[in-house]
Amino acid sequence: MPTIEDKKRLVRRLAGGGRGFAEQYGFRTTNNPSSLFQLLCLAVLLSRRGDAQRAIAAARALQVHGWDSAARLARSTPAERVGLLRDCGLRAEAEQAADTLGKLAQAVVDRYRGDLRRLRVVAARDADRERDLLTELPGVDDTAVVLFLREVQALWAEVPPVADRRALAAARRLGLGRSADDLAGLAGSGRSERLAWLVGALARVDLEQRYPEVIGQAIPAR
Repeated sequence: MPTIEDKKRLVRRLAGGGRGFAEQYGFRTTNNPSSLFQLLCLAVLLSRRGDAQRAIAAARALQVHGWDSAARLARSTPAERVGLLRDCGLRAEAEQAADTLGKLAQAVVDRYRGDLRRLRVVAARDADRERDLLTELPGVDDTAVVLFLREVQALWAEVPPVADRRALAAARRLGLGRSADDLAGLAGSGRSERLAWLVGALARVDLEQRYPEVIGQAIPAR
């Protein structure tokens, strides 16, 4: 079992890069309409069954193609979206994903004028209400909400500690705890940004199966 010193050393290593999960894959985590919408698209694509790396590639392709805001994506045609997603390897899922993303973009435009910060205002910065409003959007289920808030907890102070299933799987395997609150305690009280970095790093460790590397470098053999 790792000692508390081992845990702190590992947390420093994982969170020391100063980037959350999305940032490690080329997405900016900033509180502006474009960034928040890209994070939501990434969350929706990752929440679907299938290859996570392809989902990340698809979300990046939307960004690179210029569909980096709700308004721009809403103006795209279904055929354009399907073609792009197929090029990213989604193939059989491309039509359904393209339809979902189109409806999501239009809903964000119609309800919040393309700006998810308005959702936060409507919710009066109540985290439970924010979750409810997010799940009312097309394609946004509970899993997608967790993945979105995993990133946004660094920006929206009212969001309580969030860790997705991959981050928690890594935390358990590395002896760092079994809940988001456990990880928050290690990250430091009131350090929501540091928690987001830690959770994001753990999720990537699990996704890329980097356990031997992380354990070998952070926890000395006894």
